[in-house]
Amino acid sequence: MLDHYRIEKVVARSGMSTLYKATDLNTGRLVAVKAPHDELEADPVLLERFRREQEIGQQLDHPGIVKTYDNETRSRLYMVLEWVEGRLLRTILNQERKLPIDRAVNITLAICDALDYMHSFGVVHRDLKPENVMVDEQDRIKLIDFGIAMKEDARRLTITNLAAVMGTPDYISPEQVKGQRGDQRSDIYSLGAIFYEMLTGQTPFSGPNPLAVMNERVQNDPQLARKLNPEISPQLQEILFRAMEREPRHRYATASEMAWDLEHQDQIGVEDGERRPALRKQGVPGGRKLLLYLLLALVPIALFGLMLLLARR
Repeated sequence: MLDHYRIEKVVARSGMSTLYKATDLNTGRLVAVKAPHDELEADPVLLERFRREQEIGQQLDHPGIVKTYDNETRSRLYMVLEWVEGRLLRTILNQERKLPIDRAVNITLAICDALDYMHSFGVVHRDLKPENVMVDEQDRIKLIDFGIAMKEDARRLTITNLAAVMGTPDYISPEQVKGQRGDQRSDIYSLGAIFYEMLTGQTPFSGPNPLAVMNERVQNDPQLARKLNPEISPQLQEILFRAMEREPRHRYATASEMAWDLEHQDQIGVEDGERRPALRKQGVPGGRKLLLYLLLALVPIALFGLMLLLARR
């Protein structure tokens, strides 16, 4: 028992908390109880992160976002969430690999709708991944786990456990890899990576370890999805390009923009089936920088040669 909640079983454990399935004896309804680990309560920064997650959850009320019930007098710190029936999108992908295109588009549209609502309140999820998307039998979705979510106007929390605040390597945006806070466009990048996996059966980047995967994301573009699944249209490939631009300013600015393209694919202009102009241009400054670095590296060699020549004279 935890106050008037009867704990049924452990559902999941993370680095900061444990999630339980429970019954609210006052109402008889099933709920999820999320309780921080004991050591978390001794860390004021992590404790503030938990409270911020609870505050964000109570602010949001959307059918595509897990509901957080209002706080009440409790014997210890924990939050109570609605119990969501269904399967994790990760479970579905593990079982089916890639999804039919229409189904992948519909799930992505549902996530866009939830993100658009969330972003209108200035809330950024920052850890969007298949493990944090619940899907029911009618393919309705619920976004869950706002453990590292933030409000764009909130002060930044300094947390020493980088893994706890950075997101997941397979879906994290390039700007988050670089240590930036990220904004709503970071969620759109992560959604693009999820959409890519639903369409192709594999994540956009791979590597021998998480650092290699994150470095690939910063340095390179993903393999063309159409080469992995020829059924993907040029228009859907273009949407993936726009969602997963490495530079946020080239990306979809809002989730509703991405949703509009998904719903009006026949109106999407495809200038280049292999690579968008914005992506091509990104390679130009990098080449100039490389040339500059080479020239700078040659300066000491040239000076040394000149000094040696003068010394001989």
